[in-house]
Amino acid sequence: MEGQDEVSAREQHFHSQVRESTICFLLFAVLYVVSYFIITRYKRKSDEQEDEDAIVNRISLCLSTFTLAVSAGAVLLLPFSIISNEILLSFPHNYYIQWLNGSLIHGLWNLASLFSNLCLFVLMPFAFFFLESEGFAGLKKGIRARILETLVMLILLALLILGIVWVASALIDNDAASMESLYDLWEFYLPYLYSCISLMGCLLLLLCTPVGLSRMFTVMGQLLVKPTILEDLDEQIYIITLEEEALQRRLNGLSSSVECNIMELEQELENVKTLKTKLERRKKASAWERNLVYPAVMVLLLIETFISVLLVACNILCLLVDETAMPKGTRGPGIGNASLSAFGFVGAALEIILIFYLMVSSVVGFYSLRFFGNFIPKKDDTTMTKIIGNCVSILVLSSALPVMSRTLGLHKLHLSDTSRDSETSKPSANGHHKAL
Repeated sequence: MEGQDEVSAREQHFHSQVRESTICFLLFAVLYVVSYFIITRYKRKSDEQEDEDAIVNRISLCLSTFTLAVSAGAVLLLPFSIISNEILLSFPHNYYIQWLNGSLIHGLWNLASLFSNLCLFVLMPFAFFFLESEGFAGLKKGIRARILETLVMLILLALLILGIVWVASALIDNDAASMESLYDLWEFYLPYLYSCISLMGCLLLLLCTPVGLSRMFTVMGQLLVKPTILEDLDEQIYIITLEEEALQRRLNGLSSSVECNIMELEQELENVKTLKTKLERRKKASAWERNLVYPAVMVLLLIETFISVLLVACNILCLLVDETAMPKGTRGPGIGNASLSAFGFVGAALEIILIFYLMVSSVVGFYSLRFFGNFIPKKDDTTMTKIIGNCVSILVLSSALPVMSRTLGLHKLHLSDTSRDSETSKPSANGHHKAL
């Protein structure tokens, strides 16, 4: 009987592993396809040659798509974990959701941590150096020469980062045991390095999020149609049409030798056409879109901003006056054992909305900063180098999102405890995910 029980337990564990692997693959496949369509929408079409550079561009495109899919998975995992916890609480013995357990959630977080490290330290540097490589002088040009140069550059970069982190650790903590621990590359050095990247990501999020919260109203105002109060759109369109015709006549009358004036007039004409397109869009919009959607969206943004600031302020106040409110490592109720909000499913849904709002605001704030303004992708006119930079930036922001959400008190999810199916539970993720 004991032998049969052992075989049954092993079979159950095997089927659970196969099921979890299948679910992870399907989820990642969906994210990869969506990420591919997003990148190809912005990728410059002139980069699509039929030569050696075309192969390099395709490889870099695949690696960038993989990184963007990992970033999307890291963003979606926290809401997915929160909603999974509420579903397990609402339907604890439902046969059709037995696949949704703590073991699956732990596995997804482990894969997100592993792939984030892989993309940040291997795939994205490889894609950048491979795109910029030409092969060493004296060697035969080709893909192999470019791969060789890329690998050499990666080794030099790894040695440089290793030396910087080792020196920084020696300066901060001049202890023989701490410096010897850096030689343990897999167990200590890589998680330590990734924790430093996550720290920089949290600082960047703290810098970008307030800017994004203030810029969200401007961005939504540009995307939506504003109400026409005491405005005559027909008259404005008539005036802008006359201005466009006047600029067109001036361009046709200038000689090709006056190149500076021609470029200025072309830029001015392009601006006039853009303004005319916006006015025509406002004219074609329906009354409910002008008078209902715009005010409703603005009120919704105001409510979300107010709730976010209120929750963060309450959490900071609790941390100041109540020592028991401090995060206690990885101790917690675990997945499917207790609700994460006092309001149950409604509170969990509100947390998910605020987390998404926080991420969108941080991305908007990131592109609103003057230093990163040139990173904004343009439709059908974004080089692969800029796409790689955008993917790395989004990966850093998405990796730091769970830590900052936990720090600001937007969720109380713990992933370290065993799941409801203890025999199939997995260890918690390394790196920044331990903070959850």
